[in-house]
Amino acid sequence: MGIDYFNKERYLNEINETADFLFNFIEANKINIPKVAIVLGSGLNEISEDEKLFTKFGELSYEKIPNFFKPTVVGHKGKLIFSKYQEIPIVFFQGRFHYYEGYDMKKVTFYVRVLKKIGVNFLIITNASGGVNPSFKVGDVMLITDHISLLLPENPLRGENLSEFGERFISMQNAYDKQWRNKVENKLRDYRIPYVRGVYCMVPGPTYESPAELRMLRTLGVDAVGMSTVPEVIVAVHSGIKVFGLSIVTDIMEEVIEKGVTHEEVINNVRNSMDIVKKIITVAIESIS
Repeated sequence: MGIDYFNKERYLNEINETADFLFNFIEANKINIPKVAIVLGSGLNEISEDEKLFTKFGELSYEKIPNFFKPTVVGHKGKLIFSKYQEIPIVFFQGRFHYYEGYDMKKVTFYVRVLKKIGVNFLIITNASGGVNPSFKVGDVMLITDHISLLLPENPLRGENLSEFGERFISMQNAYDKQWRNKVENKLRDYRIPYVRGVYCMVPGPTYESPAELRMLRTLGVDAVGMSTVPEVIVAVHSGIKVFGLSIVTDIMEEVIEKGVTHEEVINNVRNSMDIVKKIITVAIESIS
């Protein structure tokens, strides 16, 4: 009996179809090919709309893009924003797709393959997270140094390898590019922009973690936990895209254990950190080499 996981040929055709659609949109609107993509997590949509920082050239609703979907989560608008920071062309993703929405990992990470196909080689990826590290406080912005993917329901590279993008077995020793991150950290210290560093862990969701699960994550060395990011990073590394990761701490483990947390609280707390996130994103763009 053969492997019945996904149709590789159809998947590659869908990637090419979507990439061709974006190429045509870019050409028709006289937009430069983006050098860097920025994925905006829950509550961060308005960053891309800051006209003082970014020059907007065009936008596309996900629903109009072949093989994309409409996000079902509050705080994810579902738009591509083609823009520019200084002289660097960028594309913002206002929202992402999550495993808990019902998409398999191939669909969750599909956009990363498309990015590589159109020539994007740098990815800034953001999310909202729960603080597990006891020294963290609400509003901290964490530079992701590493992740734990062992709790994923499935690895996004499962199935026949897409050799057009990368090798069957890949190292995750430098998933969050150290050279890029070091450049950013040096500038953040010079500019006195506050940040923390740490290990991010993804859980499938959509339920928040139980008290026992949170205590387990702390024991494992997790600093922040969320429901996204890791699958996209794995596929980005497989595709040869350099990654810079940011996680906004929206709640703290002890408080969650005591009184729980709501999505509305998460969104509000993300917005309170907006200015710092903007500064770090722009520094990350400036540090691309």
